[in-house]
Amino acid sequence: MGKTLDQPPATGSAGDKYLVPGLLRGLQVLQAFTPEEREMTLSQIARRLGTTRSAAFRAVYTLAQQGYLLHDPNSGRYALGPAVLRLGYGYLASRELVEIALPELERLRDATDWSAHLGVRDGRFVLYMLRVPSHMGLASIVHVGSRLPAAGTTMGRVLLADLCEDDLIRLYRDETYQNAPGRTPRSLGELVAQWRRDRKADAIVQIGKFETGIASIAAPVRDIEGRVVAAINITQAASSDTSAVIEGGLRQKVVDAAAAITRLLGGDPAPRRDPPA
Repeated sequence: MGKTLDQPPATGSAGDKYLVPGLLRGLQVLQAFTPEEREMTLSQIARRLGTTRSAAFRAVYTLAQQGYLLHDPNSGRYALGPAVLRLGYGYLASRELVEIALPELERLRDATDWSAHLGVRDGRFVLYMLRVPSHMGLASIVHVGSRLPAAGTTMGRVLLADLCEDDLIRLYRDETYQNAPGRTPRSLGELVAQWRRDRKADAIVQIGKFETGIASIAAPVRDIEGRVVAAINITQAASSDTSAVIEGGLRQKVVDAAAAITRLLGGDPAPRRDPPA
């Protein structure tokens, strides 16, 4: 018989005040199900966890209401529900995205000798999930796990461009612009105007706009329905001929790499066509 549900798992300290007993109890209920024990009654779950039926009831009831457990009223037995699968799919999807994108970003880096990155939107920020540094070894302000303002970065602008106008306004309605740096939109009106331009572009280019002296090119990664699920970019220190180099073929290399990742994910590189706002 295992530990009671009032005790935290071995990975935590018994005196850790930040642990949430109810959350631990729910996780332990989910972990009680195994390939050998796919269905259990409330009494069986309680015995498996070394607690009483009443102590287990609230956790089991909550998990069932949220779809993490399925309850058969005829047999009184519980089984894992579809919400558990959604959590797993979300984890596998992000893992699959990183694993598929890495070789393509390495090829893009090798073909351009610019640093390459992959990011996803996290609210008003872009979250960096991959970084493939250039062979030149230039210092960078970003690393895996960095969160930068979406409205001021090329990858962030690519990700925001897939939102409808109403969602964009809801997302930024409460943003404070009075002290916004010059490299980002200084008002909601400027942001919407930028969003409208970005919607028409196959790639976003910035030279010294977010990070002084740094050029960046970003393009979207899409799913099977044409929705933007991630963005990639390449960055390098800008020089006098950077604009010419970008328009001379570099921009297209980024677009092509994003399209290759999209196809490997089973997606469609063509933009999704939304009805007019």
